[in-house]
Amino acid sequence: MKVRIRPSAEEDLADGFAFYESQQAGLGAYFRDSLFSDIDTLAQLGGIHRKVHGAHRLLSRIFPFAVYYDVIDDTAHVKAVLDCRRDPTWIRRRVRGIG
Repeated sequence: MKVRIRPSAEEDLADGFAFYESQQAGLGAYFRDSLFSDIDTLAQLGGIHRKVHGAHRLLSRIFPFAVYYDVIDDTAHVKAVLDCRRDPTWIRRRVRGIG
């Protein structure tokens, strides 16, 4: 399966990177590498994750983030990478609002 990261998810990853890098130098790179590692598993495991708010949800192994994606044909389209500590109503609206 192919994996595509939409611009909305790229922005989420950049925001997460900036937040963790502001906490400690180098932590942003660790965040980014960890999340990309999680996203890379979708090439093998795409589509097996439970659907939440209309999209598949992969929980990150290290950080409190969730990767929301859709499977279309043979491609996992990552549409959002969101902090699980956010307001659940905001998360639901965000995931459903991205086509």
